[in-house]
Amino acid sequence: MKKIFIYTAVCILFLQCDKSATTSSTSSTSVSQATTGLGGSMARYAIVGNYLYAVDNTSLKVFDITDGANPVFKNNVTIGFQIETIFPFKDKLFIGSTSQVYIYSISNPANPTQLGIAISPQVLRRCDPVVAKDTVAFATLRTNGPCGGSSSILAVYDIKDINNPVQKAVLNVTEPYGLGYSDSVLYVCNGKYGLSVINIAHPYQPLLLKTINNSSSFMDVIPYNNILICWVSDGVILYDISTNSNPVFISKIS
Repeated sequence: MKKIFIYTAVCILFLQCDKSATTSSTSSTSVSQATTGLGGSMARYAIVGNYLYAVDNTSLKVFDITDGANPVFKNNVTIGFQIETIFPFKDKLFIGSTSQVYIYSISNPANPTQLGIAISPQVLRRCDPVVAKDTVAFATLRTNGPCGGSSSILAVYDIKDINNPVQKAVLNVTEPYGLGYSDSVLYVCNGKYGLSVINIAHPYQPLLLKTINNSSSFMDVIPYNNILICWVSDGVILYDISTNSNPVFISKIS
């Protein structure tokens, strides 16, 4: 069983594909209903249907991978500056930069179009991993180190009006990196300060339930069925999240 967990963790972490695959399908018939693979919130590329989306410092690049052995470059979309992460959710891409979160429609998968921009008034410069769940988006805004500033937060955005995202809540965190959710629980990697387990049953009232600490720095997470796969500074840690508010240690892969 441990070998199966190790194989799954390594495949998922290094493929870095569409995180929404196991929990949602796309809402547009022009985007394949079958997404491929899984990836963390700090990924720089994702696969949705027959398309690969990758971000560099300023743009989004689109590839048709219908024939996986012969990918075809389809488009280059200029986004902004200091682009860091990409997260696919249904027929949209949430793209994090050091200044804001960009939301793009991929209803026409070869031609992503901008829908809205989410901005946090509390933090002017930060690092922006982001995930989306239903009509809510969560972003960790880390301002220490290379991101500048002195205050870090978890920002919660109302995205019911996708063209006009509005920040509705803030939770102070210490050193946030990647994040992921399982039902009503959000997991936030807090660097050397551990893994924060947060109740988001009422998303605009996030409640810290506990913090898991060990000798590792937590960088990113992938909730996969009842397993939480954590990328840490010295390897991979697996937790059982059958009870998602209470992760139970399974093993560490160094």
